[in-house]
Amino acid sequence: MSPKDKKKKRKKTMAEKADPLDLYLKSVQEPSVEVKFFQRAFKKEYGRQPALLREDFCGTAAICYQWVKKHPERRALGVDIDPVPLAWGLDNLTEKLTKEEVGRVKLMQEDVRHISEEKADVLAAQNFSFWIFKTRAALVEYFKAAHDNLAEQGVFVTDMMGGSEVYQDETEETTKKKGFTYVWEQAHFNPITSDAQFYIHFRFKDGSELTRAFEYDWRLWTIPEVVEAMTEAGFKRVDVYWEDEDEDGEGTGVFRVRKHASADAAWIAYVVGVK
Repeated sequence: MSPKDKKKKRKKTMAEKADPLDLYLKSVQEPSVEVKFFQRAFKKEYGRQPALLREDFCGTAAICYQWVKKHPERRALGVDIDPVPLAWGLDNLTEKLTKEEVGRVKLMQEDVRHISEEKADVLAAQNFSFWIFKTRAALVEYFKAAHDNLAEQGVFVTDMMGGSEVYQDETEETTKKKGFTYVWEQAHFNPITSDAQFYIHFRFKDGSELTRAFEYDWRLWTIPEVVEAMTEAGFKRVDVYWEDEDEDGEGTGVFRVRKHASADAAWIAYVVGVK
């Protein structure tokens, strides 16, 4: 057998056959959990169910599809500047939706600072996505756009992470998943600028690895900075939802409005601007 024939017969590794966006959804996102929180935050403020969701930095629009699936009168607008995940989501996440449900989702390949005609009840920017804005001026500009894209009664939902562990260099957190291992790498943090570099890798049982499947170049904003920027952007109130803990100090998945919190080594919170 010639080297050429051997090359033809070589089997692809699991990493070579893997779909990064599919792995991301299985590792990072929980659309049903996010949707539940969005409707709770809105109803807490206005006493009714929200109808229109705008998801900025929506990627595959998985949250948008989950949103319309949960209620027959809900619509969603997904905004992302990258056409690749938008197309992937449309091709892969709509199989379990009816044609009518898919029709209630509108995707826009736009900068998230784009002002749309339709005003949302809930506008969400999840997975720390707004951290791509590295200056206060740029952050406030985006928050003003978010404010303008909300209806008269609306909430702007963002998530945050922090704690001493987030500011460390060259650390990895691994999580076993069915068929692969999810790896979150904190590669570098600059304490002078608060710039940080993160990567997502996926490792497989055949020894192969999908290295740097996703890369993030962010500024690590703090909660007070975000609260102040939202206030400057026009939000009448900004609430911080902190996660409850069980008797062992583990997160319960339930978030409540708090004014004080313990200085945990690692934490996740929601910051919600009320229009």
